[in-house]
Order: sequence, then C-alpha cells, then structure tokens
Amino acid sequence: MTVTVNEIIKEEFVSGGSRVLVRVPDTFSVRQVFDCGQCFRFDPTSSGDGDGDVSGVALGRLVRFRQERVGELIIYGSDAGDYEKLWKHYLGLDTDYSVLREDIMSHFPAGSVMDEAIEYGRGIRILRQEPFETLISFIISQNNNIPRIKKLVSELCRRAGEEIGEGVYAFPTPEAILRMGEEDLRDMKTGFRAGYIYDAASKVASGEIDLDVVAACSSTAEASALLQQIKGVGPKVAACALLFGFGRFDAFPVDVWIKKSFARHFGGSLDINSLGSYAGLAQQYLFYYERYNN
Repeated sequence: MTVTVNEIIKEEFVSGGSRVLVRVPDTFSVRQVFDCGQCFRFDPTSSGDGDGDVSGVALGRLVRFRQERVGELIIYGSDAGDYEKLWKHYLGLDTDYSVLREDIMSHFPAGSVMDEAIEYGRGIRILRQEPFETLISFIISQNNNIPRIKKLVSELCRRAGEEIGEGVYAFPTPEAILRMGEEDLRDMKTGFRAGYIYDAASKVASGEIDLDVVAACSSTAEASALLQQIKGVGPKVAACALLFGFGRFDAFPVDVWIKKSFARHFGGSLDINSLGSYAGLAQQYLFYYERYNN
C-alpha cells in the first residue's frame, strides 16, 4: 500500500518564500481532495486552469496547493524537506490508492453505483489531519452547513489560536480553548455546540480522553466508544474524527448525503461492517458522487 513514486521535480525560492513542484499520481486532484467535506480551513485561491488551487492552514502552517496539470502539484510555503516530512503524508501521497480502490470494489457487485462513484471521485484522498482539530471541527459541524462551519472554525482560531502570520492563526490547543471559557464560545454564535467544544477541550486537556490512547486502540469501535464519552459526540462525529483525524479508514460517517445514497442506490440501507478496511474511503466516494452528480 505504501508507495515511493512521488518525486520532487523542482524546488524554487520565490518572493515571499519557497515552493516545490512534485510529481503526483495522475488520479490526484486538489479540487476533489479539498471539496469532499473533510476539511474546513482551506478555500479556493483562484479560478485558473488546472484541477485546483487552495490555500489555508494545516499542521500549524500556512500553505497553498496548486495543480496546473495532471500529475503535478505545486506546494507554496514549502521546500523539499517540508514535502517529505509533512505534506506527502498529509495529502496521502505515501499511499497507493489503486490498491485501496480495488479492495473497495471487491465488496460490491460489478456494475454497482460504487464503480461510478469511484470513477467520479477518483481524485479524492483522505487527509491526515491533526486529531484534536478534527474532533473540534466536526463537533462544530453538527446541524451546520460548510460555509458556517468554516466561519466558526476560523473565528475560533482567531480568538484562541497562535498567530503564525499576519491575520493567520493556528488551531488552538485544548488549554487555549479552556482559557476562552464556555461563555466566549457561546459569544462566537456556536449555540448548543459551545458546551460540547468546552467539554472536549476539558477532557483532552485533563487527560481524561487521551488522544494517543484513542489512536492506539485495537479497533475503530473501541476508539469510537472513547470519543463518545465527550459530551455531544455521537457515532457520526466520532466516525468523522477517526476517519479524517486518526487515519481509521474503516470509520464510516453517515450524514444526510449518505442517507440519500442509501435510499437511491441500496434500498435504504447498507451493511457498513461488510465493506472492509477502507469503508470510510468508500463513504467519501459515495458522498462526493451523491452531492455533485445527482
């Protein structure tokens, strides 16, 4: 599953920093990766040619990913060392997704909607995001739309995160959120989620919920049960956190789009437990296909 085909084509030092040009699999798509509901800190940078241009904050760094042509990726704010240490893993470029797609298809009959969904969203990869940031982001996502989620996450970072550039903030630590207090969280217009955010920060800061222990759980079900000890974290939020923040590829979040997919293509239900080790990636293909192709 691990691959080493990615190759640095060119490293340049330009006005404002450095950038690196990297060869990536032909199926990789910046646009699809950052528009499939898994991340809330990136926005389109321009509407130029190619398959995506986004900028945002990840791993405490301001970064821009631009794809001008198939099989190549430009990373601004990065040098070759950063790519090898951070972005290759973050973008899932150290994993052979052809193997994952074959595994997923083996759990569905030939000619099923999964074939169409994989083809439609084959540029998607699961980002390796920071666990605490992912947990809080998906607590905020409850009964919310993506523009408002992004706005609330951005405001939380502005109020409690470390400034890493002019007007740019890292995601806050649990301790920083606790210093804000629940009332300030409510003042951000987070509504009922304020108590959930505060409880998550409190439990993580105190060690009552140890995210390293969650990561080391022998099963995704065990990890989910631990996260669900946090106020307001149910199966869906736990699954999102585990898939997008802990690399648990078998975690399968069920949201409104997946329910529509189940109703349209699977007679109303699907045995998630029968989908194998990459069920969560299958979910992303179905989610993206249902959201944009119907």
